[in-house]
Amino acid sequence: MTTALILASAQLPFTAFLNRVLGGPATALLHALHIQPADPAMPINNFVAMQILVVIFLVAMFAFVRSQLSVEDPGAVQHVFEGIYNFAGGLAHGIIGHGGEKYIGFLMALGMFILTSNLMGLIPGFVSPTASPTVPLGCALCTWFFYHYEGIKHQGWHYIKQFTGPVIAIAPLMIVIEIVSHCARILSLTVRLYANIFAGDMVTLAFFSLIPIGVPIIFMALHIGVSFIQTYIFVLLASVYLGGALSEEH
Repeated sequence: MTTALILASAQLPFTAFLNRVLGGPATALLHALHIQPADPAMPINNFVAMQILVVIFLVAMFAFVRSQLSVEDPGAVQHVFEGIYNFAGGLAHGIIGHGGEKYIGFLMALGMFILTSNLMGLIPGFVSPTASPTVPLGCALCTWFFYHYEGIKHQGWHYIKQFTGPVIAIAPLMIVIEIVSHCARILSLTVRLYANIFAGDMVTLAFFSLIPIGVPIIFMALHIGVSFIQTYIFVLLASVYLGGALSEEH
């Protein structure tokens, strides 16, 4: 059995716990939605369980940081999160422009979720949620709907001008091109993140199984680097798409 099949079929401890506690309600919900789970005994798979764990971890971490905030005596954790906030703020102001501060929270939440999901696979007994194509697809769809919603909210029906172009005669052709271009963004965001994290997990696990001492550390370090880079690219592109949707200069 390949490593990929092992990741897909082996039930992790946290997944087993969720299935014991929430398996019945999860199965009932899927049946109500006319969805047949692949395994009725395990309706919650590893990747869904890992997403739940990531959300729990992030909520607990943000609550902890909130409790430690201090103006007079900021601690190391506060400095780290202020740095992350300033980084997201720099992207928002530099790419989105005026009013970009409204989207710092979205960019931070998106980036923290993706980064935590990317790095989770390095912990024994866990897998990276972003190593499943459905998770990057969900992030891409959230980004896609969000920037279109904000564009319509900001510009109203004038937002359609982004799809028609400045020349009315070729507007039908431009509409088709723009629709294809915007839909391709979903595929681009999904495949880039999924392929890099899945490949990183496979390479790291392969070398752990072949040479468990020394060599895998190199690939773990590379995987950490790729995780940060892919998170940055995803958030950067989200900022670019938001900036384009809010821009009124065509």
